[in-house]
Amino acid sequence: MLLGMKIKTDTPVAKKAREGVMEFLLMNHPLDCPICDQGGECDLQDQSMAFGSDRGRFTEMKRSVVDKNLGPLVKTVMTRCIQCTRCVRFATEVAGVQDLGMLGRGSGEEIGTYVEKVMTSELSGNVIDICPVGALTSKPFAFKARNWELKGTETIDVTDAVGSNIRIDSRGPEVMRILPRLNEDINEEWISDKTRFCYDGLKRQRLNDPMIRVADGRFKPVSWRDAFAVVAEVVHQVKPEEIVGVAGQLSDAESMIALKDFLNRLGSNNVWCERNGSHHDADLRSTYLMNTSIADLEKADVFLLIGTQPRVEAAMINARIRKTVRATNAKVGYIGPETNFNYDHQHLGTGPQTLIELAERRHPFSSALLNAKNPAIILGAGLFDRKDKDAIFFAVGTIAEYANAIRPDWNGYNVLLLSAAQAAALDLGLVPESENSIESAKFVYLMGADDVNLEKVPSDAFVVYQGHHGDQSVYRANVILPASAFSEKEGTYENTEGCTQQTLPAVPIVGDARDDWKIIRALSEVSGIQLPYDSLEAIRSRIRTVAPNLLHVDEREPATFPPSLKPKVTQKLSQDSFRTAVENFYMTDSITRASKIMAQCSALLLKK
Repeated sequence: MLLGMKIKTDTPVAKKAREGVMEFLLMNHPLDCPICDQGGECDLQDQSMAFGSDRGRFTEMKRSVVDKNLGPLVKTVMTRCIQCTRCVRFATEVAGVQDLGMLGRGSGEEIGTYVEKVMTSELSGNVIDICPVGALTSKPFAFKARNWELKGTETIDVTDAVGSNIRIDSRGPEVMRILPRLNEDINEEWISDKTRFCYDGLKRQRLNDPMIRVADGRFKPVSWRDAFAVVAEVVHQVKPEEIVGVAGQLSDAESMIALKDFLNRLGSNNVWCERNGSHHDADLRSTYLMNTSIADLEKADVFLLIGTQPRVEAAMINARIRKTVRATNAKVGYIGPETNFNYDHQHLGTGPQTLIELAERRHPFSSALLNAKNPAIILGAGLFDRKDKDAIFFAVGTIAEYANAIRPDWNGYNVLLLSAAQAAALDLGLVPESENSIESAKFVYLMGADDVNLEKVPSDAFVVYQGHHGDQSVYRANVILPASAFSEKEGTYENTEGCTQQTLPAVPIVGDARDDWKIIRALSEVSGIQLPYDSLEAIRSRIRTVAPNLLHVDEREPATFPPSLKPKVTQKLSQDSFRTAVENFYMTDSITRASKIMAQCSALLLKK
């Protein structure tokens, strides 16, 4: 820019030029704003209002374009498309699928799929947000509500361990849609399809009233007082070592500390969080967190993925890895079952044998790790369930040492957790005293735990299920206590990188349900072992004494590292190959399994 130059942006010439550009954009655009789902939040509408003229000179017939079928999530009205190619660039550059492209020339130009097919990306719903017109909108949300009718609540997602920042739009008691919020450190401006579209599961198969199983095997609705009385009577008839508690993968920190305190006062320390397996080492946060942090993955130049498939376990972290690979040509090595990543990678092997070769520097990929400036090693939390997990962690510690992955200026040792509750559960010390405690249990307390192998529970055990959906564990329960979902309560969660975040209530609690920690607090009083807190502030004061980092909201507490990450090992590596931790991306918890939209995605989009 020249010194002293004056730029005028509101002269008649500039105003006429802007109006001319808007005329071109609106030349073929249909005038269907009153019936368009994008009305009220349309970029083109806003630009036309700010810069457009009050009339147009185009009198020819407007062109029409055939709508495309992109699947059960994205609705298309391609006549509205202005060929900005945002969706094409997103699909190609961010999502990593070649599903969309520009076809034809001139007036016959249109965006579509080269061969008629649905979008197969787990991030496909983001094209709805980036489309500046109403060409791509949400199919499940179509004609359900106008944006000015909705109340927005800023909260976080709990369907995986990333903790994506979201906004829940609700009308009255119903969640109408979920949109992403910008957070450059976690999910940027994107969210996965599971996060965006699972909301209809929040109103299906909900538990409304306390129930007890009667003589004929059916459930009978009862009052809270009667349900508590039944549980309190049974809990004092069993030995402390026969009491087991399992927190579900959607549990918040407040409910998990209440469950642990309750069972501790009963004399039992057999309480853990599902998907953490028999992971006993909860003393070192560095052994179960993503220590690099999600944002700093972009600084890595070599990735080693061990027993993890980020595309289905944590779609937003997979998008971050893809972004890094595209920007810097970072190398990616993967050990695990065959899978389809959406970026270039080397499949090094399927199991521990490859890990041994890497640890002994006999594998060709060892040279890439040795020459890496910032290597990032990512282990899957599915490894927690293996009997030889200590031997695996020992081998990974050896690799991290010779690759110089842990330094004062860089920490490339990472564990990618699977669910929202795992990190906070380990911070709070929810680890079982013995691996097989559930096999000898007489009293089992399931707090939203639906993925527990109930075949191991003795047939004469008394099972209490506390949760918000009538999912798998309900069929084995003797007493059901209805709880609130994440969209109905204020709760604290810690994501896989150790960042503490909180959910906020967007809609009222369903039926006669209550918050998880309040149920346990009331039950403890009826049982004669009253817990010493009766408010959120009091229970968070209790959390402060165990894990103070869980009160530093929107802050990431880095883990301190010991001199050596290699655990004491008495076991040998198994020859069993690593398994897939998430079989179905669209159905991973009680909310997504209750969702009709997720069922459609599962049927149409998953390869058989």
